[in-house]
Amino acid sequence: MTASALHHGSCRCGLISAEASAAPIWQSYCHCRDCRKQTGAPVMAFVGFRADSIAWFGEPNSWRGAGGVTRMFCGHCGSQIGYTDERLPGEIYLALGFMDEPDSYPPASHAFVERQLPFLHMTDDLPRFDGFSVERPIVKTGKDQ
Repeated sequence: MTASALHHGSCRCGLISAEASAAPIWQSYCHCRDCRKQTGAPVMAFVGFRADSIAWFGEPNSWRGAGGVTRMFCGHCGSQIGYTDERLPGEIYLALGFMDEPDSYPPASHAFVERQLPFLHMTDDLPRFDGFSVERPIVKTGKDQ
């Protein structure tokens, strides 16, 4: 890690790593089906950074899903790295499992709690949102106009 890097993450095999030189902008759990499908876990936890504060070492593979979300992963070991959302330009959200010190990024909220699995009991007192925990602007399509 360089002297200016505050935050470091890497995939399981080490082929992809990243350093962030600025403080996180958001930390949250997400209970949406898309995050569950992508991670294979009952809930995802992530930490968000300004994209221009990230230096990459290796290039993650990516897959663009529905709604303008691009998921990143290591093409060698399969580790989930994070995602970007075209409705949140200049931001990147990294999976806590990608971070080398995940305990440094405790989630501050829960997103999509209406989709939380009924057997998953999380008894914290964090704010809970039925939808996104990070507000996204409404993107108008040709159908909306």
